[in-house]
Amino acid sequence: QVQLVESGGGLVQAGGSLRLSCAASKSIVDNYAMNWYRQAPGKQRELVAAINSGGSINYADSVKGRFTIARDNAKNTVYLQMNSLKPEDTAVYYCNAVSRFTRNPYWGQGTQVTVSS
Repeated sequence: QVQLVESGGGLVQAGGSLRLSCAASKSIVDNYAMNWYRQAPGKQRELVAAINSGGSINYADSVKGRFTIARDNAKNTVYLQMNSLKPEDTAVYYCNAVSRFTRNPYWGQGTQVTVSS
């Protein structure tokens, strides 16, 4: 079992920046792929950024060049740096961990990001 706690969401003007953090309750070194998803009202949850245990990174096309995912294994924490925010980035952002052994997914409670125009 892994508990995930997100923080760092809030209200920001378009063009601004936020950094989301996801603190895991146990070591995520080697054994978990870590992902950030988001869900806007009336829309399906979508994958925003992913980093696997080997450090490979992928981004949704909509955030490439603006968002950066990083993991600090010593702190059991994953970050999502969001720059040049747009109103369409408004959503609840969720941290997700997937065990590379069991493929079991774990979710945080979500953090709201609101970008005003």
